[in-house]
Amino acid sequence: MPTTASKVVGVVTGCPSSLRPSPAGLVASVSWVNQSGGRRDEKTVVAQFRDVGNTRVGNSVVIRGVIGGRIKGIELAPGGWVDVRLELDPAVRLPSDPVVLLNESSLFGEWQATIVERGSLPADDAVRRDIADASRDRGKLPGASLPGIGKLTAVAGQIAGDVATVAGRFETAFDDAAARELRASIRNVSDLSSTLSKVVRGHASDLDTLSNQMRLVITSLDRTAKTVSLTAQRIDSAAASDQTRGIVEDLSVGAFELRRAATQVRDLSERFARSQGRLDLLLAQGDSVLTKINAGTGSLGLLVNDPTMYRQTDSLLVQLRALITDIKANPKRYLSVKLF
Repeated sequence: MPTTASKVVGVVTGCPSSLRPSPAGLVASVSWVNQSGGRRDEKTVVAQFRDVGNTRVGNSVVIRGVIGGRIKGIELAPGGWVDVRLELDPAVRLPSDPVVLLNESSLFGEWQATIVERGSLPADDAVRRDIADASRDRGKLPGASLPGIGKLTAVAGQIAGDVATVAGRFETAFDDAAARELRASIRNVSDLSSTLSKVVRGHASDLDTLSNQMRLVITSLDRTAKTVSLTAQRIDSAAASDQTRGIVEDLSVGAFELRRAATQVRDLSERFARSQGRLDLLLAQGDSVLTKINAGTGSLGLLVNDPTMYRQTDSLLVQLRALITDIKANPKRYLSVKLF
C-alpha cells in the first residue's frame, strides 16, 4: 500500500516541469507530510511545569537532537502547575530518568520541548529546583523552562549597563593627574631598581667574602664536631677501664670523708652555739656587775665612784711608805729581840 509520502512524490512527478518544486522543497514537503500525517499510533506523555513561557501547541518535541513528536495540549493543573501533553512517535524510547526542558529553538520566538536525562541538566539552580519540585508527582515527567532570548538579552543589557557604570567610574578616577602620578611612580620604581642594581654590584665582592668566611666557619665547625666525637669515644672507652673504676672508688671515699667532715663541722657548730650561749650569759653578768659598779653599789662601786675613799687610800699608802721607811731606818724601835 503506497504511503502518503509516495503519493506526494507521484503527484509532484506528474506535474509539468514548470510547476515542479526544487529537490530541497520536495524533501521538506515529504518530511512535513511524514510528521503531520503518519502518526496514527502515537503515544502520549504528560510533563509538569511551573511556567511554560511562550510554548504553544504544535511546537516540536526533540529527543537526542531529533524531532520525535509534537506538543498536543497545554492546560493549568492544581497546585500552581501547568501540564503539557506530548505526542511522541511509537519508535521513540525515553531515557532511563527523563526530564523535559522548554527552550527557544530560534531567534524568532519559536519554542520546543527537549527530553533529556536528569544527569545532563544544565548547571542552573532555578532549573534544578523546578525539576526537583516537579519530581514529587510520580505520574508525570518533571519539567522546567530555560531562560529565553529576551531574558538573556535583558540580563546582557543589565551587565552592559553595569560595565558602562564601572567604566565611567574608572574614567573619573583615572584622569590626567592620575596618569601623571602613575608615570611618576613608574619612573620612581625604575630609579629604585637602578639604585638596587648598583648596590648589588657594589656589594657583590662583600657577598663573596662573606660566603668564603661562612665556608671557613662551616669547616671549623665540622672539625670541632669530629673532635667532640673522638673525645666522646675516648670517654666511652675510658669509662670501661680499671683506672676509671679506681677514680670512682676514690670519689666514693672522698664523698665519705666529706660527709664525716660535715658531721664534725655540724658538731662544732652545735658546741659553738652552746659556748655562745654561755658567753652571752657571762657578758650579761659582767654587764650587770659593771652596771652596779657604775651605780656605786657595793665596795668596788664605792671605791670607783667615791673620791674620798681614793684620797684616804692614797693617804694610807703614803703613811705605809713612811712607816716602812722608818722601820728600815730604825728597826730597833719596832722590833725587840731578846735572847734567854
